[in-house]
Amino acid sequence: MWTLQMAVSAAVVTALLCAAAWGIRAASWFWVPDPVLRYAWWLPGVYGVYALVRAVVAPRWRYRVHRWEVTADVVYTRTGWLSRQWQLVPVSRIQTVDHRQGWMERLFRVATLEIQTASHAGSTTIAGLDAADAQRISEELAERATELRDDAT
Repeated sequence: MWTLQMAVSAAVVTALLCAAAWGIRAASWFWVPDPVLRYAWWLPGVYGVYALVRAVVAPRWRYRVHRWEVTADVVYTRTGWLSRQWQLVPVSRIQTVDHRQGWMERLFRVATLEIQTASHAGSTTIAGLDAADAQRISEELAERATELRDDAT
């Protein structure tokens, strides 16, 4: 999902850069320096290569460094590229469990699960889940958190 959003925005930006390069070359204004006219197509080309690398390499790298697991008592998440962050959220400390879908997520039937606690670290987010799985996990976590809170009082 994240990759598709990046690819769509990269295609739009590349198209705009191509239109700008074409406009600069077609108009050939006298005040535009000759090297700018000669190399106007380099900017969309360089950006297109960058966007391609970002759309192909970055998601594979992201997949390798982002992990999550839900057990009966704890939700584990690990994030980070160069420096890693592990977050352990006890199910008994969960205050709210939300799943949300933007329009692009609905299009591809994925969702984002957000688990909020009263911790200073804030919430834990798991993005890119199958929509049905996100709903099922959020309902199970909410039910399990209620059971554990009732046992503690």
